Amino acid sequence: MSNVNPYSSGVDGAAYGNAAIYADETERIGFIRRTYAHLSGAVFAFLALEVVLFTLVPADTMTMLVQRMTGGYGWLLVLGAFMAVSWMARSWASSGQSRGLQYAGLGLYVVAQAVIMLPLMYIAIRVMNQPQIPILAGIITTLTFAGLTGFVMFTRVDLASWGTYLFVAGLVAMGVVVCGVLFGFSLGLFFSAAMVALACGYILYDTSNVLHHYDTRQHVAASLALFASVALLFYYVLRILIAFSSSD
Repeated sequence: MSNVNPYSSGVDGAAYGNAAIYADETERIGFIRRTYAHLSGAVFAFLALEVVLFTLVPADTMTMLVQRMTGGYGWLLVLGAFMAVSWMARSWASSGQSRGLQYAGLGLYVVAQAVIMLPLMYIAIRVMNQPQIPILAGIITTLTFAGLTGFVMFTRVDLASWGTYLFVAGLVAMGVVVCGVLFGFSLGLFFSAAMVALACGYILYDTSNVLHHYDTRQHVAASLALFASVALLFYYVLRILIAFSSSD
């Protein structure tokens, strides 16, 4: 069992012979730029998919889709499918054999995230009629990500040792989510806040791996890892904002 973010691309610094930390400055800077350019592309593709879904899919169809995703044990099936697709996407993105397969993995993961975000986005935009909530969540996520990234880039800290702890925390969180669905209890603000903290830990860890452990040819896999952590942060920030707005 890997000791990395279960929502991101795997990386083990000992497995690569051309890690960014050992590359010359020009190659390292080029790798970092490519990684964050691909991350930006993934974010914009995600936003475009959400806009397309909410613009082109009829309201009744969207309502039916969200109800099927979240009704009964539907959410467990959605989570199971998401984990399976995520595993496949990470495997493709980490492939050293085909650049096309790497991009297919990144694209597949973006689509999976767009789908799993639908229920929360639907609640904010259609049910609560507050489209500003996802926008605010995006701003908070962006500022948080920028701050965490700046910290790692400035200190150049190597957080590879965090991998095991983050992985265990991720498994515990997934177990809590599954139990919540099975036994019908609500995951409140404290859980969402804990998941925000976990997502921040993943961002620090993944950014550290970009600096120290990814091969300079693995910009697609690195961008997928970062996108996964950013998406996790956005999801739970959005949950918190929806909860606060609902209580007003």
